[in-house]
Amino acid sequence: MPQFFINSKDVIDEKVVISDKENYNHIAKSLRTKIGENLLLIDEKQIQYETVIEQISNKEITVSIKKSYKSSRKLDFKLYLAQVPLRSDAQNIVIEKATELGAEGIFPVISDNCAINKSIVEKKISKWQRIMHEAFKQCERAYEPKCYGATSLEKIINLKNEYKIVAFCERRANLTLHNYISENPIQKDDKLIVIIGPEGGFSDKEFKMFEENSIPMLTLGNLILKAETAVIIALGNIIYEYENYRKN
Repeated sequence: MPQFFINSKDVIDEKVVISDKENYNHIAKSLRTKIGENLLLIDEKQIQYETVIEQISNKEITVSIKKSYKSSRKLDFKLYLAQVPLRSDAQNIVIEKATELGAEGIFPVISDNCAINKSIVEKKISKWQRIMHEAFKQCERAYEPKCYGATSLEKIINLKNEYKIVAFCERRANLTLHNYISENPIQKDDKLIVIIGPEGGFSDKEFKMFEENSIPMLTLGNLILKAETAVIIALGNIIYEYENYRKN
């Protein structure tokens, strides 16, 4: 069963009353949960609650708390995806999988070879946020990530003094992800932005922008991957390299 987000102010005397319409409809009507069944909740302080349903009325669900604890379902560093949006279904997969892989936020980037107009991207932000919300619930994330408004590659690169930034560019890459992290290990609480381009790749002007701003251009190997696959492999490998470095 997915977890449901509540506000800590709703926790009173080891009980929680769930009255907001979205949660109520999902729990009582869509999932058809019954009295005596378990329910997993989480609040804005990242406190997880293991509960059991005591009462279901026409508008509210009352649960009693069996156990509460700080959620550990998060990365030790802040991972962001700056990605050029793909056409509908592929982009929905990117949004969902990036959320599952612990992304703190997603920046839709309008690049020279972006297949979607900025105005259309802006209209899709709320839909992508809903996809992130559902993935957050299903994967028991400690906090809900954010889908930001459409931005430019230049604005992402201008964040280089606040964030570590890497770009995956197979045709111009000069360093493997493993070698980069070996030389520049990710530390706890670091903020890392991962840039991934469109199916058509970055333009010469954008490659020059990376070079002029000393943005590392990394490779995922000899294979040419579809953009949505590259997102999953890149984020997954970054997490692996971080965990592997920390253990050693």
